Amino acid sequence: MTLAAAFLGGARSRLLPASIPLRFFAAASLFHVALWAVLFAGADQVASFRGGLGPALAAAHLLTLGVLTTTAIGASVQLLPVATRRALAAVWPIKLAFWLAVPGLAGLVLGMYAALLPVLIASALVTAAGLLVFAVLLADNLRRAGSLPVVAAYGWTALAALLALVCLGVALAVDYPRSILPDHGAFALAHLILGGFGFMGFLALGFSHVLVPMFALASAPAKRPSFAGFLLAISALLLATLGALLDSRPMLTLACLIGLAAAAVHLRLMAQALSTGMRKRLGLSFLLVRIAWAMLPLTLLAGLAALYGLAGSNGPTLFGFLLVGGWLLTFLLGVLQRILPFLASMHAARPGASPPLVSALASSWPLKLHALCHCAALAMIGVAIASDEVMLIRLGSAIGLLGAVAFAWFTAEVLRRVVKLARLNHN
Repeated sequence: MTLAAAFLGGARSRLLPASIPLRFFAAASLFHVALWAVLFAGADQVASFRGGLGPALAAAHLLTLGVLTTTAIGASVQLLPVATRRALAAVWPIKLAFWLAVPGLAGLVLGMYAALLPVLIASALVTAAGLLVFAVLLADNLRRAGSLPVVAAYGWTALAALLALVCLGVALAVDYPRSILPDHGAFALAHLILGGFGFMGFLALGFSHVLVPMFALASAPAKRPSFAGFLLAISALLLATLGALLDSRPMLTLACLIGLAAAAVHLRLMAQALSTGMRKRLGLSFLLVRIAWAMLPLTLLAGLAALYGLAGSNGPTLFGFLLVGGWLLTFLLGVLQRILPFLASMHAARPGASPPLVSALASSWPLKLHALCHCAALAMIGVAIASDEVMLIRLGSAIGLLGAVAFAWFTAEVLRRVVKLARLNHN
């Protein structure tokens, strides 16, 4: 039996109401548009960004919290109950998490953009509360994931990273007016590592062990090499976090090298799943996934180069951009364009009937336009950061904005058709 058959068996009985995950995906698509718009407005701050209030910091959090984290919440609260075959006990906590985290994030970004410290601190606390509610839900799902030990291991690590991330985020927000931290920059780097590699990175790596075989109609990766990759990854994460806090270049260097080994193991497992799967044509979404996979080792190599001054004066910024914009955002958008219509088709199916075809729920042209714009924007901004070219950042941001609007159009089209089919089914 393929992982897809096991994953989908009885899945409809464990689906949340469609409005729950889809509201997170809709919010993420709007934050995606806002991200590129803010990046365009603050283009002169991007290349040499090292922290500090303003448009660049706001854009970074629109990406990490607005797009990445919001999508991760929506996907995990739906996919984990399906994968573990145990439905959530209640839906009100995830609704509460949405109404805390999403408005809180909007206020957080406003506070960062306009340097409004009271708004920033208050919104950071509200956002943190929403993330903590999600953390409780994630923990409840993970404790029931005994049949998915590899995914559970990555999930528990992501959960621990999220808790540390929330604490550091609140401390960094409070530190702006009070200067309570011994080294704001060191804590900010640890915050980036825990958010990018720890929380989002481990969720991406863990869910890949389910989603990639499911989409490719393949068996799950072997447990022994999967756990070997996990142990390498968690070792790299711990070393990197500690190295950032201690400002230790040797520890950060070792973390990068171990991280490269972990990435090699993971990418080999994913390649094996694709090569042995029954479905060979995975479409445009997996073109983005493959690009993201290439970005993972490239990010770590950029981090190594930045540590030794070999990536130019803007090397640290390039590392951060490749991490969250190159690897994570590209991977997430590739997976999301498959998950969104897939879940929508399950929700739109009439009782006793087969789900509607995914192709019937959305047009393909917005995704083609988005993929072209996304890749072009990444390339332009990466080159612009390395060469410190503001106009190229502005051009890349404009192209990225066009792609984000196309992706939002795709999301809205899926949602509109799901609502229409749901009404027809109800009648």
